[in-house]
Amino acid sequence: MTDFIYNQHAIPRQQYRYGLRASADVGCGWIATWNALKLLGYETDIPALIRYFEWQLPLIHGNAGTSFWGPAVCFRKWGFPVKMILDVKRFDDEAGSADACILFYRWRKSCRLGAHFVALRHTPTGFIGYNTYRDSTGPDPYGDSLPAFLRSHGYFGAVLIAIRNKA
Repeated sequence: MTDFIYNQHAIPRQQYRYGLRASADVGCGWIATWNALKLLGYETDIPALIRYFEWQLPLIHGNAGTSFWGPAVCFRKWGFPVKMILDVKRFDDEAGSADACILFYRWRKSCRLGAHFVALRHTPTGFIGYNTYRDSTGPDPYGDSLPAFLRSHGYFGAVLIAIRNKA
């Protein structure tokens, strides 16, 4: 069984290409899906997962990353109950009752804009994120409040995908 992926930048540039680009650059969507599956106790084949996401947007093939709704479509197809939450004020409650989540957000750094996906879960000590885009070597604490975390980092345009395990 393969471990969680904590740092997408640690993936060798030629391994797990996503479209014509390296997963280290644009692979956070499939990586968040991989990590959320691990949180739920499941595993899939990484190349098959990448092919599935490339197929979702046939003209883009992963070169621009994953659509914000892509992981939700994937989990629904696999039979998991899924909610997509756009109201940031509801994030803590929805994430607290989910078995695993994927958080999508946009970021701005001077003139650069970007987006990121991260798998997360709620624990008694707060929210824990996986592949947080900060050169992580393990799970990272997100604190007690996802809205507060997003505000403190200046992230915006967030969507939460709350996933329940199969019955």
